[in-house]
Amino acid sequence: MSTLLLNLDFGEPPLKKTLEGNAKHQKFVKKRQFLERRGLLNKKKKQPPNNVPKLHSEPEKKGVTPQVDGTWKISPLPKKKTADSSRASERSLDKKTSVPWLTPAPSQKTGSVVAKADLLEDFQSSLPEIKSPPSRPQKNPQKNAIQKNTPHNSTLAHSENKCSGASQKTPRKMVAIDCEIVDTGPKGHVSSLAQCSTVNYNGDVLYDEYILPPCHIVDYRTRWSGIRKHHMMNATLFKIARGQILKILTGKIVVGHAIHNDFKALQYFHPKSLTRDTSHIPPLNRKADCPENATMALKHLINKLLNRDIQAGKSGHSSVEDAQATTELYKLVEVEWEQYLAQNSPKD
Repeated sequence: MSTLLLNLDFGEPPLKKTLEGNAKHQKFVKKRQFLERRGLLNKKKKQPPNNVPKLHSEPEKKGVTPQVDGTWKISPLPKKKTADSSRASERSLDKKTSVPWLTPAPSQKTGSVVAKADLLEDFQSSLPEIKSPPSRPQKNPQKNAIQKNTPHNSTLAHSENKCSGASQKTPRKMVAIDCEIVDTGPKGHVSSLAQCSTVNYNGDVLYDEYILPPCHIVDYRTRWSGIRKHHMMNATLFKIARGQILKILTGKIVVGHAIHNDFKALQYFHPKSLTRDTSHIPPLNRKADCPENATMALKHLINKLLNRDIQAGKSGHSSVEDAQATTELYKLVEVEWEQYLAQNSPKD
């Protein structure tokens, strides 16, 4: 049997990849390992082959930029300032200090009080001067104290005290009232207001008006009231007149003779503590030598105490005259009567 010889040529055997590589690669590997130990560079991850597309692009790392051939380029670290550079900066600062208001304040420690004071002083010196308005001269307190103790001021204070004492002795606000009545309603059994007059403490007239009653007038009672038919032509309506009169009476001492008849005609109730009825003042009756509990007519009291006649004409009474006469009677016993009422205040 003939032998079969096969001559198979598999080519040159593949070169074993050296673990170390060439000198350039070894230098790169050493530098990369050095940076990885220092923490400046992360360890290299296995990259997919070139034909596989990258799904996510890795972010570029600071100081390291990838190259086309797969190597990494390390950017140099920032250089530290040398002595020459610091000298150059100091020269530039020296040039700027020639214009003081343009130069920034020198950086000093914020915790230092002296540094803060220097900064504040530099800032204030750079501001323009503002002229403050002239201040008003203050009053001398010692001078005021001397003026208060001068004899002139003491006399003024004494006179003021006298005035205040006099004002306390003067009577409170007081008015006197007198009303004239007419007969109205069925068969004239209703008494209605037809005239009202009020005067102050000095007898000055505050109010004097004819008033038209809400009902038909049956009897004018001219003999006593002095009212006639023509007085009602321009008379004030009762509702309006009542409101005007009550404004005068409210809060004041009201003096009248048989005053309950006046309030009844006004359809009004005044506080009893502020009401003074000259027909029921015991001191007044004593002065007239009459019984204290007796009800005396106004005409009789005026004749007895003031020696004057009122209500003498045939034309009827005058409401203004009667109100003024009532005021004069009240003044005769004002002090004595008010003291008695202060000790025995009447209940409303």
